[in-house]
Amino acid sequence: MKKSALIIIALFIGFSAFGQIGRNMNDRIPQTNRQPTEKDIEKRNRLMKERRDEFVANFLSTLEADDFQKEIIRQNLDTYYDAKMAIFKTNFEHHFDREQAIKELDDTHFVELKELISEGDMTKIKEMIKGNFDESEVKKEKKKKKRRKNKD
Repeated sequence: MKKSALIIIALFIGFSAFGQIGRNMNDRIPQTNRQPTEKDIEKRNRLMKERRDEFVANFLSTLEADDFQKEIIRQNLDTYYDAKMAIFKTNFEHHFDREQAIKELDDTHFVELKELISEGDMTKIKEMIKGNFDESEVKKEKKKKKRRKNKD
């Protein structure tokens, strides 16, 4: 009984020591806390713009509008996102003030578009602004179309 208890205690000590050594072995790369350089900031902004353009292009493919209307919608979405980023970069005294500014932007930015596009497309835009657009479905459809095209 004493031997089995000693063996169990030795195993626990051995595993915990091994776990600590193994953890330190993985963390051999020194972590440096540094401010991002101009090059890093420029790269991040470029990647964010590319991702935003891809997102908008995927969204526009779901609309029923013609090419001219889609281009106008794309321009409005670009100005919307730029204005929203400006609001996020602005320092407000209270969080409530920022929420009010975003709500006002959401309500007033796409007023001119209501006359140009159909009601269904306007509803899709409002849903997308709220964050209810699922881009993965659009990507799946594009893959299916690409596969069908490659089979033919």
